[in-house]
Amino acid sequence: MAIKTVVIAAAGQGTRMKELTKDKSKHLIEVNEKPFLAYVLDNLLAAGFEEFILVVGFSSNLMEQFLKDYGYKAKVVNQFDILGPKEKMYGTACPLMCVKDIVKGKQFLSIYGDNLYSVADLNRMQKDDDFNYVAGLIHENPEKYGVLITEGDLLKEIIEKPKEYVGNLINTGLYKFTSDVFKKLPLIEKSLRGEYELTDVLSLLAEEGKVKVIEMKDGWMDFGNPDDIEKCSKFLKDEVAESR
Repeated sequence: MAIKTVVIAAAGQGTRMKELTKDKSKHLIEVNEKPFLAYVLDNLLAAGFEEFILVVGFSSNLMEQFLKDYGYKAKVVNQFDILGPKEKMYGTACPLMCVKDIVKGKQFLSIYGDNLYSVADLNRMQKDDDFNYVAGLIHENPEKYGVLITEGDLLKEIIEKPKEYVGNLINTGLYKFTSDVFKKLPLIEKSLRGEYELTDVLSLLAEEGKVKVIEMKDGWMDFGNPDDIEKCSKFLKDEVAESR
């Protein structure tokens, strides 16, 4: 059975975007006259996903208005209402802490709202089985990312920003989870940077041999800095050209 549900993490402000995110989150910054998040949702829809759970926080009213203005349907969950302000509890694992009762045992995709993947790579995540999956990408600068250490197609561990070369398959932040992820969430503690990390949850699942790695083919767009607006515009134009 095809996976239809996607949890989209979009609670953050995106302070690296500087003045551009003074009054709205980075997910709503326009690229080619359309908010970045619209492209994320369009590609998910094109890949056959239908049920969206949007975890918001900063400028949540604008996020809800965006959905209305562009006609997208999504269940909106406010992370700050559930877990408190970011000063109290924050990190990449927090969105999943907010959706357990909504997902209700379904397998689902987990994605960050500031990351754009091709329709083909999203389709590669359609894995209706008992494993969890992480999307990896061969990268020429692996030292800037979390590197996926594998044994066959199983994930063994993640080494964050390694100072010495350990491999060049990096974590792109795209996941498919089973309900097993919710059993591990209560077991993680704050990381050294004071956040609850989704990769710590993934590591616990990997210890039990429950995580497989899928290699992406098309790359992805991480939308975090002002320079990324122009890069994203080119990424989108290239994707359109390739689909013709």
